[in-house]
Amino acid sequence: MTRPRKQVILGAYLGGVNHHTAWWDPEAGSQIDFSTFEHTARTAERGRFDFFFLAEGLALRERAGRVFDQDIVGRPDTLPVLASLAAVTTHLGLAGTINATFNEPYELARQLASLDHLSGGRAAWNVVTSFDAFTGQNFRRGGFLPRSQRYERAAEIIDTIRTLWDSWDDADIAADPATGRFLTRGDAGAFSSKGNQFDVHGRFTVPRSPQGRPVILQAGVSPEGRDFAASRSDAIFSPYGALPEAAEFYRDVKARAVRFGRRPEDIKILPSASFVLGDTEAEAEELYREIRSQQVNGKTALILLEQIWNRDLSAYDPEGPLPDIDPDSEAPPFIQGRALVHQDRFATVAAWREIAEAKKLTLRELVADRFEHGSFVGTPQQVADRIDSFVQNDGSDGLIVGSHLVPSGLDGFVDKVVPLLQERGSLRADYTGTTLRDNLGLPGLSRNPNRERDDPAAAAG
Repeated sequence: MTRPRKQVILGAYLGGVNHHTAWWDPEAGSQIDFSTFEHTARTAERGRFDFFFLAEGLALRERAGRVFDQDIVGRPDTLPVLASLAAVTTHLGLAGTINATFNEPYELARQLASLDHLSGGRAAWNVVTSFDAFTGQNFRRGGFLPRSQRYERAAEIIDTIRTLWDSWDDADIAADPATGRFLTRGDAGAFSSKGNQFDVHGRFTVPRSPQGRPVILQAGVSPEGRDFAASRSDAIFSPYGALPEAAEFYRDVKARAVRFGRRPEDIKILPSASFVLGDTEAEAEELYREIRSQQVNGKTALILLEQIWNRDLSAYDPEGPLPDIDPDSEAPPFIQGRALVHQDRFATVAAWREIAEAKKLTLRELVADRFEHGSFVGTPQQVADRIDSFVQNDGSDGLIVGSHLVPSGLDGFVDKVVPLLQERGSLRADYTGTTLRDNLGLPGLSRNPNRERDDPAAAAG
């Protein structure tokens, strides 16, 4: 039996000031003006994207104790931006990154449920954790958790927040037909949750939102992170943009979801991706090389490597070979405020030296190669073909698409690639659901938590 064609899920990612964007380009817009966020969101909705996504940094990043200008700085807080976008969009999901380590469940539950109400059921929370004192000092004295406890706290904060969201029932609030006033019934909003991280009880003040619960997003590569996502998340950001690695990650996370009592389709796999379009493949490739050489210049390449080596590498030639010294794993972090994805510095350096030797890459070229997100380069037809092939072959369920140019870069994708995906039946011609959960094809949630649930993840969580 032939499997039905998968619908490509699309999220729009607004890049900040970093090595993924050409923030110095004369056509680049502000990272603060609302017009930047509005243009990207409206463009994404015009392209029938599922959601708009914002990352968030909680501290100005530093190199050797000094703030550097090669990365995200000065972006407004995520939730006010998303709430504002709710007023200028009608179907687009609104997903924000909010840290589970430095926020409290009652506050987060209120904020996210409020966003879900204001947007008519379009809110999503990307759950991230933090374990470093550098970021924690912005929040509380000595404010950080040991690495081993970050997932423990994240799991408990999600479970606690769900308890608060589920404390309201549709029947708990109704309009008095005589006066038109809303009346709260029974023990609406009553909750109690006690664990190793939280001991809270009281009355939740926000009625059950249109989705029941906002969509939960997460990123995790380690076995612990994959289990966390497979048991509690609605979607997980994949770090793999090419087959067969992407397909193996896809199969693994889906299998883990089944072990937690969920269906494979209950969790969506979404890697980030960029694109470069040209009238011919050769033109697109030339433009891609030009963009990459600007994004990963010598200074940027050295800074990105310094996070792995944990040393000052400014004396090395970016157009020369990789540093001939080993990482310093004992020294305090040389680069502060960036998540270290490569946990084993020595294994990473050894692997990169082999790659640089095999491909005859300079230091800068190696960085451009290793820090590349999945790129789709070619004519609009080629890009549409490759995206569709990647998704249909279970490399993912869709993509989080970003552009090197903010905010107008997404326009070309929506104008030229989206219609081709729609023609082949891989992307909706119009929105079919009223909530983000509907449009993502996620299981519906019971609107009455006091009755039998139809949410299999509840048992797992």
